[in-house]
Amino acid sequence: MAVKKTLPARLAQQKYLLAMLAPAVVYVAVFAYMPMWGMLIAFFDYNPGLGLTGSPFVGLRYFREFLRTPDFPLLMRNTLAISALNIICGTVFPVLFAVLLNELFLRRMRRVIQTISYLPHFISFVVVANIASTLLSPDGGLVNRVLISLGVIDKPIFFLTQARLFWFLVAGINVWKEMGWGAIIYIAAITNIDPQLYEAATVDGAGRFRRIWHITLPGILPTVIVLTIMALPGLLEAGFDPSFLLGNPMVSDYSRVLDTHIYTVGLQQGRYPLAAAVGLMRMGVGLALILSANAWARRVSEYSLF
Repeated sequence: MAVKKTLPARLAQQKYLLAMLAPAVVYVAVFAYMPMWGMLIAFFDYNPGLGLTGSPFVGLRYFREFLRTPDFPLLMRNTLAISALNIICGTVFPVLFAVLLNELFLRRMRRVIQTISYLPHFISFVVVANIASTLLSPDGGLVNRVLISLGVIDKPIFFLTQARLFWFLVAGINVWKEMGWGAIIYIAAITNIDPQLYEAATVDGAGRFRRIWHITLPGILPTVIVLTIMALPGLLEAGFDPSFLLGNPMVSDYSRVLDTHIYTVGLQQGRYPLAAAVGLMRMGVGLALILSANAWARRVSEYSLF
């Protein structure tokens, strides 16, 4: 009968693995858990000179103030619209790209395309915003020149000043930037599908489209569900960079989101408790969304996070 080792003995046996894990634990503790202490200022009339313990407790005052602000409906509309487009496009296009890439017979060509496609992920959004501004510029921008040469438009359009196009421009730019990177995990999921399924389908007379529809897509469905669940907490996170860098006064009614509001009231106006209250409320909604989505996925299918 094997003798069960004590905890100190198991720790001593796994000391090298624990040493390798230690930097990651320290990183998460310092940058993910320690800052949570600062979220308490949402419940205090925080004064940096007095500190948290010396500031008066005000309860939910700043939460109520944010919910009653005149800009609340506008901020929520823009945030939900941009986030929903990012989640939908950030799922559909990487899946389609992964499926199409998997259908390429030339392996070398597949690798080249895949490498080129995920390179934009490593480009700073500041650079991406400048590239987008140059391409969409009415003064010799490539997009306007192509549309004029095709006869689609008669004169250049300054796309970045078209308020109703702002949501779709942000979604399109995010697709270009993240599609290749997001497709990596779907490509990995496709490679795990049993090749005999494709061979059997080919013998039965199934064409390429039917193989994709009945084998490839069902094969990566668990991955799609899990990644969608993980993306739902970001429904109230439209992204600060796109709205801040591409926004301007002419599209402010469509570009202002919760992220830019937190920046405005927190850093520009110095109202730290209000900014913390907005951030904490957004985190609470994200937690509720991921728990609800996971419970729904577990109820209707066998795939869930936990």
